[in-house]
Amino acid sequence: MRSGPPLGPGGPVHELCEYETRVFGGVRLTDADRRLLADGALSSRLRVRELADGKLEVTAAQYMGSLRLDGCEIRVRPKYLGTDLDVLRMLDLAWGAARDPLPTAQEFRDGPPNLRDLVCQMVVEHGERLLRHGVRRDYLSVEDDLRVVRGRLLPDRQLLRHHGRLDRLACRFDEHEADIADNRLCAAALALAARTSRAPGVRARARRAAAEFAAHAPTPPGDVRALLSGLVYHRHNEHYRPAHRWARLLLCGGGLDGLFTSGPLAARAFLVDMNSLFESFVTRLVEWGAAGSGLLVTPQAGQRRVLFDEGAGRSHGEVRPDLLVSGRRDGEVFRLPVDVKYKLYDTKKVAPADLYQAFLYARTLGRSPGGRPPVCVLLHPGDRPAGRVRVAVRELDGPVAGRVRAVPVDLRAVLGELAGPGPSRTAARLFTELLG
Repeated sequence: MRSGPPLGPGGPVHELCEYETRVFGGVRLTDADRRLLADGALSSRLRVRELADGKLEVTAAQYMGSLRLDGCEIRVRPKYLGTDLDVLRMLDLAWGAARDPLPTAQEFRDGPPNLRDLVCQMVVEHGERLLRHGVRRDYLSVEDDLRVVRGRLLPDRQLLRHHGRLDRLACRFDEHEADIADNRLCAAALALAARTSRAPGVRARARRAAAEFAAHAPTPPGDVRALLSGLVYHRHNEHYRPAHRWARLLLCGGGLDGLFTSGPLAARAFLVDMNSLFESFVTRLVEWGAAGSGLLVTPQAGQRRVLFDEGAGRSHGEVRPDLLVSGRRDGEVFRLPVDVKYKLYDTKKVAPADLYQAFLYARTLGRSPGGRPPVCVLLHPGDRPAGRVRVAVRELDGPVAGRVRAVPVDLRAVLGELAGPGPSRTAARLFTELLG
């Protein structure tokens, strides 16, 4: 399946928000578009259905980003944020950078930037930075036939290939090369940015940086997932880590799980899971807010002792809250399970399924000082001035068996304060509100 010609400016842009369905007119899919959509890998993220009379029905899920077809581009905007720049800030903060220089809207003269162009610019920025400081080299084991012995002679290979010859010697030796995985990943991401960015300035910079990296690392990276899983960071290549994060995001089509890696969708679709991003972002905030409190924040704290199959005499499954805050408060054992939900629960009721799950966490994992009923907190996007949701779970005879509190995170306000020049107290405030 071909990925089509290089994608540059041109073609209409149709926009919708997460969880929205819209019908766009005047769009006709090409055969290449139909083959791409028939693959099925995209349907769980963005459903595109061709209707009669040149119309296209698009249904978005919790993924935001863009899909480029031959006749148009479909962009999914964030529901709870202002711009794609905010999503880029969330990505940067979720990774813990918080000090990485990020692009601004003023740098894009052809209109507001989309998330893919912003990530392309981050790939270029880090690639240029590595080139300025000099790309890394490492020793690679090479086998070759030489006229003189270098390194180690390979008797079995010499016997099979050059029996009786002394002018061709099979040798294995170490070569100090730049054509290594660290540089191949950057080269591949820069080449993709040069082909797919709609920003002319970013494309030009990406082409120059890609050409330089290709001279150092001409070998294609192959399966990006395998390359990424084999990367090990140490003092010699730790400075490559930020560049690899942005490269991975671009090469995987926005999917951190690598769903689109090495396929045609990697060049056409760039869709970020906002559920996963919100969870990572909030986890980072809570960890920052807990610093110095004496309490421990454990992400994905799986517990297998909660659900027990009495007939089989073994665990029935795992209970895994998104976060577990634990330690001692007022001299007593304290545990607070936290469930992160990318839902606007300050304008609607908490879904029963989320309540049941949260109460299970509260009842089995929660521990409040002073003998008070255990609590589970639901963290969700929302405006801080809105009323807080508090649901008490009562037994039939009246006593409260547990409580579920919903705490909103005002993403725009948090991102604005974190991007400010001075020190931010937003993480500390969120942690204080979390503890109640």
